[in-house]
Amino acid sequence: MQEFLDFLKHKYAYVAIGQFKSGRFAEAQRLYEKAVSTYTHGFQGAYLLQKPGTDEGIAIIVWEKIDDMQENQTEAYEAILEEMTPLFTTKPNTSFYEVCSEIGFD
Repeated sequence: MQEFLDFLKHKYAYVAIGQFKSGRFAEAQRLYEKAVSTYTHGFQGAYLLQKPGTDEGIAIIVWEKIDDMQENQTEAYEAILEEMTPLFTTKPNTSFYEVCSEIGFD
């Protein structure tokens, strides 16, 4: 029965879409990976996508619950974000999404 109840639970994805200053994507990627490495409780996985030939990216971070993201915002995480902020051309668009389908990610 517990397996069935777990099946009914949905994960949540934090999605950030942003444009980095010219030539700064690699540095942003390094900082993104560093920030993600600080996550523990409720963290389910992360992706960083880059539009080919550009400095535009999409970050997707999957959480068990929305509140888990807030719980993982440590001092170390905040310091990394502060370092990353000047790399953006403008503030990224961010939103939470409910993960409705998950195919082939196990």
